[in-house]
Amino acid sequence: MTLSELSAAFSEMGLPRYRAEQVYRWAQQRGASSFSEMTDLPLPLRTSLSEAFELSSAKLLLRRDSKLDSTKKYLFGLSDGETVESVLMEYKHGFSQCISTQVGCKMGCTFCATGQSGFSRDLLPGEMIAQIQSSERDAGVRVGHIVLMGMGEPLDNFENVLRFLELVSDEKGIGIGMRHISLSTCGLVDKIDRLAEKKLQLTLSVSLHAPNDEIRSRTMPVNRRWGVEPLLESCRRYAKRTGRRISFEYAMIGGVNDSDGCARELAQNLSGMLCHVNLIPVNDVTGTGYRRSGPDRLRRFSEILERKGIPVTVRRY
Repeated sequence: MTLSELSAAFSEMGLPRYRAEQVYRWAQQRGASSFSEMTDLPLPLRTSLSEAFELSSAKLLLRRDSKLDSTKKYLFGLSDGETVESVLMEYKHGFSQCISTQVGCKMGCTFCATGQSGFSRDLLPGEMIAQIQSSERDAGVRVGHIVLMGMGEPLDNFENVLRFLELVSDEKGIGIGMRHISLSTCGLVDKIDRLAEKKLQLTLSVSLHAPNDEIRSRTMPVNRRWGVEPLLESCRRYAKRTGRRISFEYAMIGGVNDSDGCARELAQNLSGMLCHVNLIPVNDVTGTGYRRSGPDRLRRFSEILERKGIPVTVRRY
């Protein structure tokens, strides 16, 4: 609930606005997981609120720490017993968190472990926020950047994700600005167009992973509905309408999409677009048979894009 919605609900209960502001601060800024924690509220009020409302929570079930840096991978338990993963990463600019937007995923990308697990349900806005709050509480840090690139397809959970973005960017709540948020999609063209209408100043990351329909349809079933050409047309519309540069995610899979020819075709497709390409050495996923492109192939692919005028980075791994 937004502060205005909470204030309206409290007004119907005969409660003053300042009580709504207190609860909103506890729920958003302090990450309270129960009304009993809200110690500046009278006990009878805390009891009545716990009967009328529910606070979303993400219970820490498991944490794995990287041996190389301060990265932490979390497994969170939700109120109905479902679980989601989230990752907390430290950069020079501060802490960034990759959160999930669904339990599982419908998209079925062949190189993705989540896609193999099936789909259970959408996450509520509060459950997305709870992942951030639980990580901050565990690590004792302040998250300043968010990446919606965990389990699930964010644009398949469109309305809940929009509400999450509204809440998380509220200065009276967590207060993470849109320019510090990245949203990843596998290419739901209709939803990209709807998102463009909102003119949000977030970064749109499009999981492209192939320069043509033949390769992309083999690895990403969504391409059978929206091919590469209509997807890139929607990306051009998005960039023009929002003025924001699009990030194209490209998982480098050895012998599948990492040839010189693929690099040249990709550069031609993206020519003239406000964008950059993020090359991602694919992770090993049991049962896929895919292998990560080697350092030489990554370097060669990157060089071809750069020579063609396409900005490119290689994700650390």
